[in-house]
Amino acid sequence: YIWNRRVRQGAAHTRTASERDFQQPLQVVDPRGWLGQSVHGQRILCLAAGGGLQSVLLASAGAEVTVVDLSPAMLEQDRRQAASRGLTLRLLEGSMDDLSMLGDACFDVVVQPVSTCYVPDIVQVYKEIARVTVASGLYVSQHKQPANLQASAQPGPQGYAINEAYYRQGPLPPELAGYEHRESGTFEFLHRWEQLIGGLCRSGFVIEDLQEPNYADPMAAVGTFQHRSQFIPPYVAIKARRCPTSPDVTAASLVRA
Repeated sequence: YIWNRRVRQGAAHTRTASERDFQQPLQVVDPRGWLGQSVHGQRILCLAAGGGLQSVLLASAGAEVTVVDLSPAMLEQDRRQAASRGLTLRLLEGSMDDLSMLGDACFDVVVQPVSTCYVPDIVQVYKEIARVTVASGLYVSQHKQPANLQASAQPGPQGYAINEAYYRQGPLPPELAGYEHRESGTFEFLHRWEQLIGGLCRSGFVIEDLQEPNYADPMAAVGTFQHRSQFIPPYVAIKARRCPTSPDVTAASLVRA
């Protein structure tokens, strides 16, 4: 697996929690305060979130944490971090679009960092999350914005060019190493806004908040991630709640103003 190799290389998005992170664990994992003031006793699924960061910090904050990740190396980092802190984690190797190892309505919260770009069918991921989340439970996730995956890594004479089709099938062309908006060596898929938002609503979730993490820096060198982020927002963060009614209702009725 590419993520096993990335762990060995110490690549981006494989860092474990630091000593400082444990001083305010919930704030580190949830800087927006979407999970509330306490997660003590809550059953939380860290989905595609192995690596020894979110899981151990949420467990340190008192949550009952399960981790599902496709990479054994990422799960091993969770295991080592938990053991060093005397924390208990349930670690499962598996894909985010097949949670058949988990029962229905068994989690109060699902936390998923940027990872849906690695599967072709995001709606299948949403359906699985809806199944394992209790009614009125929370789903907090981050995703790569479509334009982030469409645009060039480096600016040309007219700036960052859109060079990938919005309505496309199959994985994106591979990206060269050294660009923070992509993970070199991985297969990534572009999901349209209709799939990201509409698919979430149609799967039975109410969107309560949506934010765009700001990585832009007007003083950054041309071509860096921070410079590119001034023109192309890389990610979107979504707070959604599992609707207690049937997911057959229209998407428009599920989005709160």
